[in-house]
Amino acid sequence: MRGYRAWLVLILVVAATAIWMSLPGERNIDVAGITRDIRVVRGLDLDGGSRVLLEAALSDDQLDDDKMDQARLNVERRVNGLGVSEALVQRQGDKRIIVELPGVKDEAVAFEAIKSTGLLEFVNFAGGVGTGLEEGTCILTDARQAIVDSQLEEGEIPDYSCSAEEADGLPEEPVLNNGVPFTTVMTGDGLADAAAVPAQVGTQWQVSFSLEDNSAADAFTGYVAASANQPLAIVLDGRLISAPNIQSDLASSAAAGTMDGGVITGNFTRDEARVLAAQLKYGALPVPLNIVAYDTIGPSLGEISVERSIRAGIIGVVTILIFMLVYYRVPGIAANLALMLFAVINFALFKFIPVTLSLPAITGFLISIGTAVDGNILIFERMKEEIRGGRKMERAIEAGFDRAWTSIRDSNISTIIICFILYFFGNAFGASAVQGFAITLGLGLVINLFTAVVATRVFLHTIVLVAGKRLEAQPRLLGT
Repeated sequence: MRGYRAWLVLILVVAATAIWMSLPGERNIDVAGITRDIRVVRGLDLDGGSRVLLEAALSDDQLDDDKMDQARLNVERRVNGLGVSEALVQRQGDKRIIVELPGVKDEAVAFEAIKSTGLLEFVNFAGGVGTGLEEGTCILTDARQAIVDSQLEEGEIPDYSCSAEEADGLPEEPVLNNGVPFTTVMTGDGLADAAAVPAQVGTQWQVSFSLEDNSAADAFTGYVAASANQPLAIVLDGRLISAPNIQSDLASSAAAGTMDGGVITGNFTRDEARVLAAQLKYGALPVPLNIVAYDTIGPSLGEISVERSIRAGIIGVVTILIFMLVYYRVPGIAANLALMLFAVINFALFKFIPVTLSLPAITGFLISIGTAVDGNILIFERMKEEIRGGRKMERAIEAGFDRAWTSIRDSNISTIIICFILYFFGNAFGASAVQGFAITLGLGLVINLFTAVVATRVFLHTIVLVAGKRLEAQPRLLGT
């Protein structure tokens, strides 16, 4: 294999990076303003989480199948925007949507991310009663009032600004600005994008946003430029998020964020900033949804079962390593190094993507380990045949890899195609367990094409370079 020294350097760099990413604990990568969490995400069966049942707040004659499909899609996008990988979001009957959130046990975060319709308003608080209001206060704006009036005219159920009820069971009365609705400067329609980013000072998070190229955004830009030191309320679904003073125009504000627009600050935690960014970015729900059931799910396997499963997996892998070493000897050393590299790269990618580790996902990974070993066995058996046929050691090694490559390639690609089919099947029918199995198995097969063929080949060439004469004198060390 030509240039194997360069390949060896590349493999060592990949291995070092994968080992760093696989170390216990959570890491954070920030490259060019893009933040990525490196962490293990465990599924409901391993780590628990939340299960939420949503129901459309519409009568049967007002239900629209297309709108329910769009609502399911928007909820799924919001959940993904929170960094919850492989959450289950699927319809249940005509008017219900079920959501499973692995690892999310905060009821408030789950509710805000899923149920909120996501109507953002930038509201003029200058010279009014708004400056004394607390965060979370329900207020009525002219933009919300216009929506309610339109819904009433069309005979629809109005989407009032605040749905929370007081202790007496009556809807919460929104606050007015001296008897009239507050003035909305711009709604979320003027936003092009939003993302949660760490604040430059302190440990808080903020939401960076950019504006669309439309008249609403132009009007907002002009208002901000002319209203220095005036309060501007940020209102989400009729509730006050914060009411900071305008400290600078948008051009200056953008310099403190990561987008060409502005920054929303409000002493957000990371989860709160992600929730807000997801709501703004992925738009309003086409139908109002009520939460009819909420459960916090405990890990069904339990800590003892998880510990036993890990122990069984370790025993299985160690058994494979011993078998490869005893039966194939020196080539087995190269195969074992490649197998350990295979496992480390897989786990690093599980944390980086991230892939939700559930029982089906772990099963897919274990099966992929079997395919990795199977590829090495094909190579070594072919290599042994070449040595027995009288070929020199290095030529026998090259012939073994070259002639086994076709079988390895075809078998892996055919199984990868099956993984694609399983993934899209799971996506179409809301079967997240099938998706998890397909992702880990398919990912393992792709990595196997690198570790079983390239890495094993490089490791074996390196061993031959170091101990070539001894191997020539004792061919039994090659397993023949």
